[in-house]
Amino acid sequence: MSALPGLLVVLARTSPVRHINWKTNQQVVSRSEGHHRRRTSKTILTRTRLTKSMSGCSGILEHMFARSPYHDYFLPSDTAQSRGLIAQLGLASRAENRAAALRLKVIGELFELRRGERGERADWAVDTWAAVGAELAAALQISLAKAGSYLTYALAMLTRPAVAAVFLAGDIDMGVFQTIYYRTALITDAEVMATVDRELAERVAHWPSMTRGRLATRIDQLVARHDRDAVRRAKEKALDRRVQLWDQGNGTTELAGLVMSTDAAALDARLDALAATVCPDDPRTLEQRRADALGALAVGMDRLACRCDTAQCPAGQRPASPGVVIHLVAEQSSVAGRSETPAYLLGPNTLVSAELVAELAKGARVRPLMNPAQACPESGYRPSTALAEFVRARDLTCRAPGCDRPATHCDLDHTIPWPAGPTHAANIKALCRVHHLLKTFWGWRDTQLPDGTVIWTLPGGHRYVTTPGSALLFPRLCLPTGEIARRSTPVDDSHGERTAMMPTRRRTREQNRAARITAERAHNRALRPITHAYNLFGPAPPPPDNDADPPPF
Repeated sequence: MSALPGLLVVLARTSPVRHINWKTNQQVVSRSEGHHRRRTSKTILTRTRLTKSMSGCSGILEHMFARSPYHDYFLPSDTAQSRGLIAQLGLASRAENRAAALRLKVIGELFELRRGERGERADWAVDTWAAVGAELAAALQISLAKAGSYLTYALAMLTRPAVAAVFLAGDIDMGVFQTIYYRTALITDAEVMATVDRELAERVAHWPSMTRGRLATRIDQLVARHDRDAVRRAKEKALDRRVQLWDQGNGTTELAGLVMSTDAAALDARLDALAATVCPDDPRTLEQRRADALGALAVGMDRLACRCDTAQCPAGQRPASPGVVIHLVAEQSSVAGRSETPAYLLGPNTLVSAELVAELAKGARVRPLMNPAQACPESGYRPSTALAEFVRARDLTCRAPGCDRPATHCDLDHTIPWPAGPTHAANIKALCRVHHLLKTFWGWRDTQLPDGTVIWTLPGGHRYVTTPGSALLFPRLCLPTGEIARRSTPVDDSHGERTAMMPTRRRTREQNRAARITAERAHNRALRPITHAYNLFGPAPPPPDNDADPPPF
């Protein structure tokens, strides 16, 4: 085994630069309806008085605007062209709505077709729902998550045929249908659902444009008339704790979250303490040091590495990182600081600037990638560490169409099953667990070329081609490794994928959904006596902020 010149795996014991925006729990109190009405009336009265006071100046204003270059802005003309453009906007919007509805209708029909062909397979870990979702992701070139969202709303159209008909006619858009689905998802009685569906279909197309929160309120009012337990309530902020990360595409990641106030205070103090462990000559601002301190905290450091670049730094030597490793794929020239070619961070799947790579390399372990063209097939089923590192660096993500699962979280799949297919880079690729099971149990077929290209044939006969993720950034990783011939060794069913069995679920998707609905309905039912007693002995609580509980778009 030899090293591939110029390409290295950097195992950096630090975290990338990140931005954090922490929010503490806050109580939002809505303005009462009566107060809002009084404020509105006062505003109207003020405007009326202003209009009366200016009535005597109408002639002067008309004269001014007649001579003004902004006359057309204040008094737009009503022409055949403007009317035509407005009409085109309406037609385009309705066509867009119909297309979105038709897409969901076709998705629902595809699901029913596949269920008729293969059965429900509800107890499989990768059931019919997941298999169809993966097929949608490949066909539409979208993520598995978005495909699952489409499938959810497609099946919702089957249980809400009246609203679906309005959607197919183009009278409502995708956002309105999503809101209707979410606000009616707790209805369990088929007759109640049919009634609500029919009444919504009669009204929703005639409702004026409104915010998502106001639309949700209208729907909740209608649902409450028929099933009070099915009215969705805003979640308590404390139960909605979360931390979310969004890749910015420039080597940084935005971090936002909602945490307990006590945890936020502790974290704030901890970041300040870590930011103060460097010497006064450190070139970073306080905010930059706080951001870097979060990365140091994530890997268990008790000090922040100083960047003063002086041998006699009073802050001490660069601290070591215990136990946490991140993987970077970078050119050797970038590691040495002689190139501007960025590196690729495995896991988050983002680029890291060459400047940061050179900085990280000072305290990281650097290991060259193997050259698979000069390597013989390995004898065992499980790839060696060097081969696994090369395959993940070459592929970067799952190699199935429509999937961006990081290669570090994927299985290493033999395209030609072992032992008929050798353990070699030309016969191994990264596959996430879902697509690995789809290949094994759902009839997905693949062919791998010597340069790492994979040709997929799905059950419907459609073909898709995926190329390694490194093809653009590190093309040398995709050089042909030579043709791999199928071995004549008879297949031994006691090894590898030949003995694979589909993992099963403890509860099906439908059982999980029914359990969530039952729990939320019971919670709503338990809250009603408390709310009633409060209304008897005190003022009514403020209305909920419906915008705080949007549909899961």
